[in-house]
Amino acid sequence: MDETKSFAQMLDESYLTPKHFSVGEKVEAVIVKVSPEWIFLDLGAKSEGYVDRKEFIDENGNLTVKEGDSITAYFISSRHSEKLFTTKLLARKSVDEYLVNAYENQIPLEAVVEKEIKGGFSIKISAGTNGFCPYSQMDIKKIDDAAAYVGKKLDFLVIEYGENGRKIVLSRRPLLEIIEQEKVKILKETLQVGMTVQGIVKSVLAFGAFVDIGGVQALLPVSEMSWGRVEDPKSLYAPGTTIEAIIINLDWENDRITLSFKDTLPDPWNEVIARYREGAIYKGKVSRLTDFGAFITLESGVDGLLHISKLAKGKKIKHARDVLTSGTDLEVKIEKIDRENKRISLDLAANGNDSVEDENAEDYRGYMPQAPKTMGTWGDLLKKSGKKS
Repeated sequence: MDETKSFAQMLDESYLTPKHFSVGEKVEAVIVKVSPEWIFLDLGAKSEGYVDRKEFIDENGNLTVKEGDSITAYFISSRHSEKLFTTKLLARKSVDEYLVNAYENQIPLEAVVEKEIKGGFSIKISAGTNGFCPYSQMDIKKIDDAAAYVGKKLDFLVIEYGENGRKIVLSRRPLLEIIEQEKVKILKETLQVGMTVQGIVKSVLAFGAFVDIGGVQALLPVSEMSWGRVEDPKSLYAPGTTIEAIIINLDWENDRITLSFKDTLPDPWNEVIARYREGAIYKGKVSRLTDFGAFITLESGVDGLLHISKLAKGKKIKHARDVLTSGTDLEVKIEKIDRENKRISLDLAANGNDSVEDENAEDYRGYMPQAPKTMGTWGDLLKKSGKKS
């Protein structure tokens, strides 16, 4: 009897029963003994497993593990209460036997991407065995550079095994999806609306940019990129750019996360009260022309509306472009500041007090619309842009 153990420890151990393992089950275990043929593992509950010693011999014939090391292994079978495990399915003599086992029990195997072929990749499983991995099964993202996978040793699942081993189809996708699900699970527990996150821009479209924030994609709408009007999102962002943004919407049920970059910047309207006053004249730039007037940028993020009635000078015009050109510098007078709705009504400084009054002069239709914080599903947005999701 081991006198170093307490009575309580021995009592606890007496109630322990060997754990039942399912074929293909993954375990983390400590090596307790190394013999000339086998590596023995401590499985807990006074239970041991073993792995073929050959699995741990390198190209030079050296043993790569020792007693006390922790390893990852997969359960294969149980004979006479002895539990057989494997770490590399291909280290066994019978490749076909273990490929069938890997297929039936969905046990990952390690193989090398040999080359790109029609429709996907040729995967070298062993010296005399090759499998096929379609493009769609190599990754969960679109493959832009197939050559980047060639020569890499990766984990695969056998998703099709037929014709006595002459037809072997492999896939990484299910394994990667499990990893992504774990990432999403962690993010669900940590992300909150109002939190500042760092991400990498993956793509930029007319309506916004998709940003990877730790394994999931979020949308940065064009309306949330700047306090000012953004004509071309690609002028601000490029794929690969690292940005910080604030989460303004979290909808896990519909798989939507919406970000705002402009919320990380000071709102220029906070200074409008101090910098601008009604009746004063300022210089601005014509930024947008419509059929109801012109938008004049006084500073980045602060635009005013110069109604078409102020441009007519007694003449009938159908569009602001009939008398103005985008990009032109212009002197304007502030007639009214609506701070609550962030709107400024302007007149031409040259009009003095003789501007023509119009019953529609306060018409703000289309003026600085407040963009919704959510913009539909990402698939909907991609369809609207004329691209496939």
